[in-house]
Amino acid sequence: MKVINNVTETVRDDLGETIRKGSRLSIAAACFSIYAYQELRKQLDSVEQVRFIFTSPTFVQEKTPKSQREFYIPRLNRERSLYGTEFEIKLRNELTQRAIAKECAEWIRKKVTFKSNTTQDLMTGFLTVDESTYMPISGFTTVDLGCERGNNIYNIVTRTESYENGRQFIRLFDEIWQDERKLQDVTEIVLESITTAYRENPPDFIYFYTLYNIFNEFLEDISEDILPNEATGFKQSKIWNMLYNFQRDAVLAIISKLEKYNGCILADSVGLGKTFTALAVIKYYEGRNKSVLVLCPKKLSANWSTYKGNYVNNPIAADRLRYDVLYHTDLSRERGTSNGLDLTLLNWGNYDLVVIDESHNFRNGEGGEGVHKGKRENRYQTLMRKVIQAGVKTKVLMLSATPVNNRFTDLRNQLALAYEGNPDYIDERLDTSKPINEIFKQAQKAFNAWSKLKPEQRTTSTLLKMLDFDFFEVLDSVTIARSRRHIEKYYSTTEIGKFPERLKPIARRPHLTDLDNAINYNDIYTILSELNLTVYTPSHFILPSKMSKYMDADDEETINLTMQGREQGIRRLMAINLLKRLESSVFSFRLTLDRIRQLIDETIHAIEQYTSGECVLDLVEITDDSQFDDDDQNGGVFQIGKKVKIDLADMDYKSWLRQLSADRDNLELLSAMVADITPIHDTKLQTLLRTIDDKMAAPINEGNRKIIIFTAFSDTAEYLYEHVSRYVMDRYHLHTAEITGSVDGKTTIPRLHGDLNTVLTCFSPVSKGRDMLMPGSTDEIDILIATDCISEGQNLQDCDYLVNYDIHWNPVRIIQRFGRIDRIGSRNARIQLVNFWPDMDLDEYINLKDRVETRIKISVMTSTGDDNPIDMEEKGDLEYRRQQLKRLMDEVVDIEDMQNGISIMDLGLNEFRLDLLEYIKQHDDVEHAPHGMHAVVAATDDMPPGVIYVLRNINGDVNVGNQNRLHPFYMVYIGEDGEVVCDHLSPKDLLDRMRLICKGQSEPDKELCRVFNQETKDGREMGLYSELLSDAIDSIIHVKEESDIDSFLKGNQISFLSGKIKGLDDFELICFLVIK
Repeated sequence: MKVINNVTETVRDDLGETIRKGSRLSIAAACFSIYAYQELRKQLDSVEQVRFIFTSPTFVQEKTPKSQREFYIPRLNRERSLYGTEFEIKLRNELTQRAIAKECAEWIRKKVTFKSNTTQDLMTGFLTVDESTYMPISGFTTVDLGCERGNNIYNIVTRTESYENGRQFIRLFDEIWQDERKLQDVTEIVLESITTAYRENPPDFIYFYTLYNIFNEFLEDISEDILPNEATGFKQSKIWNMLYNFQRDAVLAIISKLEKYNGCILADSVGLGKTFTALAVIKYYEGRNKSVLVLCPKKLSANWSTYKGNYVNNPIAADRLRYDVLYHTDLSRERGTSNGLDLTLLNWGNYDLVVIDESHNFRNGEGGEGVHKGKRENRYQTLMRKVIQAGVKTKVLMLSATPVNNRFTDLRNQLALAYEGNPDYIDERLDTSKPINEIFKQAQKAFNAWSKLKPEQRTTSTLLKMLDFDFFEVLDSVTIARSRRHIEKYYSTTEIGKFPERLKPIARRPHLTDLDNAINYNDIYTILSELNLTVYTPSHFILPSKMSKYMDADDEETINLTMQGREQGIRRLMAINLLKRLESSVFSFRLTLDRIRQLIDETIHAIEQYTSGECVLDLVEITDDSQFDDDDQNGGVFQIGKKVKIDLADMDYKSWLRQLSADRDNLELLSAMVADITPIHDTKLQTLLRTIDDKMAAPINEGNRKIIIFTAFSDTAEYLYEHVSRYVMDRYHLHTAEITGSVDGKTTIPRLHGDLNTVLTCFSPVSKGRDMLMPGSTDEIDILIATDCISEGQNLQDCDYLVNYDIHWNPVRIIQRFGRIDRIGSRNARIQLVNFWPDMDLDEYINLKDRVETRIKISVMTSTGDDNPIDMEEKGDLEYRRQQLKRLMDEVVDIEDMQNGISIMDLGLNEFRLDLLEYIKQHDDVEHAPHGMHAVVAATDDMPPGVIYVLRNINGDVNVGNQNRLHPFYMVYIGEDGEVVCDHLSPKDLLDRMRLICKGQSEPDKELCRVFNQETKDGREMGLYSELLSDAIDSIIHVKEESDIDSFLKGNQISFLSGKIKGLDDFELICFLVIK
């Protein structure tokens, strides 16, 4: 008997002497490694036969259900040992696995038979060579051969000869080998498995293998409860089959987020079809018998109502959707009806799902407009109390292209709707180390620090590095945000088509009129600034001694909060409205002047009639909010407070009369100034007609004569319709339509119904499916004049030319308008935006707006004692808008580019999880595949030649500071020259690149593989790639040291000894992608 201690002498050395040409080996061991074969290759190649028994079930037919993980995982590890155990990582990192596996497979084919124990009975491992026996042998690996240390304190093996043990081990082996009840032949499966280690892999497979390793735990976490239940049949629905692939991805992701976190924000960019995506989610929940409420701004209600109506012009009528549609403003109403629903009786708490369109209107949370000292609820609080917290458990889906303005708290306020305002509810579901309020607080702090950097340092990548892992985890969990660039880049555009090319915007700056001695904007502004508009604020003239009469007995402040606050709101809106309407059209401005003057005349008449001590004045009730633009209508000022009657005897009516008379004189002067500007002398209108002529003379896409003209006001739309429709009919025989949202539209086509959908279907017949909705119809509208009631949620991509007749004061609205024609799948190669700007310098124009708002605010301050005329947030907004409008003069900007640094686009990793989920449903090859595989793909302009390494860190405490979101996995893209193309702190970018270059390539590129194999001599000479792997790991160490020093300099406590990466030995190679 000989004792081998595997220190001074090893089993390998001993076997090297014992194995001779023609020897017969019998091995019983738990696992087999190709690296053990490599150590004894010379001797093993010369043997006559090898019989190998796996002592525990390995490679046998599946008998243990995967759910019994305690049996399944060890078995998977035994099978994986073929390509090296955890102690042979170093060998695997030499990248020669492919060559070794190929030689080992050849040897097995000629000389080896593998069988596996199929029972749960225990077997002890041993190895016999001819007459010699080695035991104990737990596995046939480099550790058992004594080449590697492993995790054994000692590793003593004894060798005995047959004369010492009476050939008992050989007889025992023969006996078990013949017993078919206990063993199953697995040679073919072993061979097949080893072959995968050296076969040529399709790039597609390496991409999914990467995802499988990184997101494996995600698969285990998924329960059927949070995955869409396909038994509801929603994938057979009409809406599902109308969606593009990227929209379907979003639907599945939204449903799983709603199930897991109770809420989700869909923040896809303009033109990516958020409405249809949301409709598919609604269809899913209605299929599960849930009740759904859609809350939207008034202007979008026609759109939402169409999709649930049993009408021929509803493309998804077959789905029979039945959700309720209410307006954001309905939340502030206690009575009345809205969209056929009685608000007095409505059971707000009974909705299982609430879809909030334009959810950014709720971004101010509990501190929004109209709330003072907690005395009155705003819409956000009402939504939270009446809908979210009351009654059944309510899931919340929020739709917004701009969920963040310039504060991360905007996002937090919207997310709070999903967790009912109780942070504990979401904290227990999120996989974060800090509570959600702390995460947002730190994110805002990082953003504030970032916004103070110099412009050249203020890049998105800098911001991403300043935000911590938890913030991305939150975004990943509850938001979905894709940009048009993202869709173009990472989804196949063969199915969905491309975005059209945006031509440089055309700027028009017409004068007010072409009359001699013409007035201009500044002349009018001078007089506008002298208006008091006190006709809207009668309560300010109530005598202090009489004030108590108009106060609520329970609350002395009520009058200030409701009546006075509402009056100030209306007064401020009217002042701004005058300026906006002047900018829109002289016609619209003149109408407004007349309306205010008539109101003042009536009020003066009432005061003059006052002779007795008893004259009760009805406060002015502005119910006609159509004279305001959509943003102002949605501002809530029309929903605050009740109408109050005031006795003139209680007022200082003489002072009021003086101010009213002064206003009347100024209004008459203004009317006189613009009275001569008839349509023929309205330079702006005439410029529009010339613009139409230019388009007709030289279409930007052959045969396309369609134009959309947007304006903020229905009065202007009426005016334009009257003149434009006549002009284009006489000159070009084209039909015109007008849509303002408040009433049915108008059209020059006789007997054509003027409802929203019919008009839009005739204007954009291809995108709206006219042939299906209106079979046999040839009615065609070429000029569409519209207000912002169609600036969102409509696909009008048959058109290629969009005119903004007035510039909306909210720059995002301009992009949203353009999004009607700037859409994926457009048949137009090019699209044009034309903007009509006021006839003045942009800075002067923005200052003008600021001065009107500020002046009104200062007068509010003097009358209410409020000492905060303009808060800092608004000041930030003004500067932000100034920058945005400047950009819009020269280019069409994506909404995500307007965010001034804050964009939640392109941060989440969820789509990769969904990619993996879809793949796993159809394939099971990734689970058993070996580590260390590779694929070869062709380089592109975006992807220079080099290698992407996917590594797993085996030193637990390396990810100090939670900087790497994929920890313990690390990805590095390194160029052939050893320079890092993309480091491990940009996993989203790396996965996006990998997806782009690999997805869909389901066959290896034979020519590239041939070149690679020639260079590396079939994987035997991998020196270059080993060196690049070392460089990649060095780059991880370098970045980590830099971030440690950064943290130290910022005053954080850092132990430079903890989590120290030593180098190659700390990482296991999962796979790599060679880019040639």
